[in-house]
Amino acid sequence: MTDAKAAHGMIAVDKMGGQVLFLNPETYVTEVAIGGFPRTVHELLILPEAGLAYVPIYGDGIHGKNPNPGHVLAIIDLKERAHVGDIELNPYIAPHTLKLAPDGLVYVTCENSAVVAVIDPKTHKMIDAIGSGSTNAHRLIISPDGQRIYTENEEDGEVSVIDLPSRKLIGKIKTPHALAGITITADGKTLIVVDDEQPALFLIDTGRGEVVRTIPLENNPKPAQIARFRPDYKVLAVSSVAGDMVTLFDGDLTTQTAIPVGKGAMDMAFRDDDLFVGCQYDGSVHVIDIPSRKVRHAFACGTGCESLGFF
Repeated sequence: MTDAKAAHGMIAVDKMGGQVLFLNPETYVTEVAIGGFPRTVHELLILPEAGLAYVPIYGDGIHGKNPNPGHVLAIIDLKERAHVGDIELNPYIAPHTLKLAPDGLVYVTCENSAVVAVIDPKTHKMIDAIGSGSTNAHRLIISPDGQRIYTENEEDGEVSVIDLPSRKLIGKIKTPHALAGITITADGKTLIVVDDEQPALFLIDTGRGEVVRTIPLENNPKPAQIARFRPDYKVLAVSSVAGDMVTLFDGDLTTQTAIPVGKGAMDMAFRDDDLFVGCQYDGSVHVIDIPSRKVRHAFACGTGCESLGFF
């Protein structure tokens, strides 16, 4: 994503409504709604320099129960604000999380196939696929130095470790419970994975390849879902789709604040001192003022948006 002072656009993936929305980044009014996608538009990767965004077509189900999985990434032109093409992933299915790596390629988990597909954004072609050795490869994160891909594998209760330069699975890290989300610290030394069974985070030492600490989520009775650092790594946000909460941590994870938001809190986007939270079950976006740790505004956005971003 990009800094708010330079941002001139805002995009939201309306998972429940099957649309990609362009919003005015100051008034938050929806200006363009793009529909006609197969079910279901899911997550989001914005490449501002290329003027493009990619949205996975996941399928019409949920994790572990997705009878008609998708197999493409939709290409969105940010200037034209239009769906301009697709990237074919067959035979790999149920694309989910996608990230741009330092090598300039895009890596996307294909959940039902348990692989990480490799996309060349210059040609919009899939050029490789990396086995994760898991039942379902759910979400991924790439180490800041570009040497490792880590996938959290949900019900397997483990993280797969992939050597990115060689594109090979090199190990797995066991966790006490099933997982829901994953992120990594700025120095690449600590993975933070979200416990899918209890309201907690597991901290993994990437050098030792093991869980070294568990942090309970305070004042949050339900397991969480997504963990996302602010670009400066001074704030960590953790959303709880079941608990309708967002927990904000300071960068060293010593203090935390649980903040009630809308129903079904999912993915988040930082903009200066604000955190925008897509609440997919009530069609709202809640804006948290980070210094005060309070919701300062909420607005309607589609039927139910999962992912948001600025460009």
